[in-house]
Amino acid sequence: MPEAQAKIVWRAPGGTLGELVASATQRAVELAGREAEWHERALRAPAAPSLASALRRSDVAVIAEVKRSSPSKGAINPGLDAVAQARAYERGGAAAVSVLTEPERFGGSAADLERVAAAVRIPALKKDFHVAPVQLLEARALGAAAALLIARALAPEQLADLVAAGRSVGLELLVEVRDEDELDSALAAGAQIVGVNNRNLETLVIDPSTSERIVPLIPGAVPAIAESGIGGRADVARFAAAGADAVLVGSVLSASPDPATAVAELTGVPVRREARDGDARRDARRD
Repeated sequence: MPEAQAKIVWRAPGGTLGELVASATQRAVELAGREAEWHERALRAPAAPSLASALRRSDVAVIAEVKRSSPSKGAINPGLDAVAQARAYERGGAAAVSVLTEPERFGGSAADLERVAAAVRIPALKKDFHVAPVQLLEARALGAAAALLIARALAPEQLADLVAAGRSVGLELLVEVRDEDELDSALAAGAQIVGVNNRNLETLVIDPSTSERIVPLIPGAVPAIAESGIGGRADVARFAAAGADAVLVGSVLSASPDPATAVAELTGVPVRREARDGDARRDARRD
């Protein structure tokens, strides 16, 4: 086991995240009986556009999220049409679309993902609480370019196994972290993209300084995404100053009566990758 992983003492999540992981685990059990079928479908699925490549641009990329509700806000836009919303995001200049597929607290579905991935040219990210390889096979089979893995929800060795499982069928993995140890675990597992969530998913409290602290530690070769608490262009600029390549924006865009314009208003903020020197900063922290 890599040294960075060996130092981490992991405990199962509690609070809201613990509840969501328990529900996801049950859904994974239900999928497991069709694992061979999902694996075959994943291998036969057409190639998807690369999320990592889509995030490499001169301005901060916007990953726009399709989200009907959430544990923190309740109902956001219950009647939202996933395909119409995703197409509006694409017209507005979104680099990618995130589709929440968790059914109980976020109002999403696998069908949303499949329809969106077929309807837009930009990469589709499957946003869910993934705990088993079969969920990643499903993601690729339904057309996703990438899927979310939450470091806090997974033991380090489980995280590494899921990264490997996803990559084996051509799926990119966005690994979400909230602190330095989780970042070390994500990088040791082979994360291709790292997201920093300003929201503590156990307590649902947002602290924007989380991205400002962690994003500069991410190696420049790994796309870095600031997530949660982004309400306008000033927030995008704030995280650009920390070196973020992209922002993931959900509630504000999903609630907007004009999602294309709402996305466009967030674009055009220059990337400041010189703010990141992740390898040197992490080495200094260990010393």
